[in-house]
Amino acid sequence: MTETTNPKRGVPIWVQIIIWIFLVGLLALVGFGLQRARTPMAMTGDRVPDFDLVYYAGYEYNGKTQMKLSDFQGKIVVINIWASWCKPCEQEAPELEQTWQFYKDAGDVVIIGVDYVDTPAGANEYLQKFNISFPNAPDLKSNISSILNRQMGVPETYFIDREGILRHVKIGPFGSVDEIQAVIESIE
Repeated sequence: MTETTNPKRGVPIWVQIIIWIFLVGLLALVGFGLQRARTPMAMTGDRVPDFDLVYYAGYEYNGKTQMKLSDFQGKIVVINIWASWCKPCEQEAPELEQTWQFYKDAGDVVIIGVDYVDTPAGANEYLQKFNISFPNAPDLKSNISSILNRQMGVPETYFIDREGILRHVKIGPFGSVDEIQAVIESIE
């Protein structure tokens, strides 16, 4: 009995080239996405991308329960990223509230607290403990932090000018009301 064998045929070279091009393209796309995710979206001097926040009950702004950053066009916006579990945040909480009390009636400076990955109970306790009255909202999914946060931790404070341009970033707690006001006055 004679045995007939069919020689095995390999994948044609043109198919291999297409597969390799696809894989290299896919890797480049993943690499670009990872780099972009690692890099803050807004750098000093850049326009801050618009974003939405839903305020905590009792911490709304002018009776509105939610906001878009673009709603504050023409105002200086100070965004403070904090957390109830953050001890340095406690150091600056009274200064931020005093600064808010100084500017709130004029209406051209808005301070917004963004509570970073926290529990509603912890946030509420923190806000009450420091008698915070300026607008505050949760950032449970880190959406705002991914736009602004430099991944250094909390607290971080971002100063956005009247045209929506990020002008100053403070990493760590403020030491005084004067320090906060000096940054705001430098933007005016």
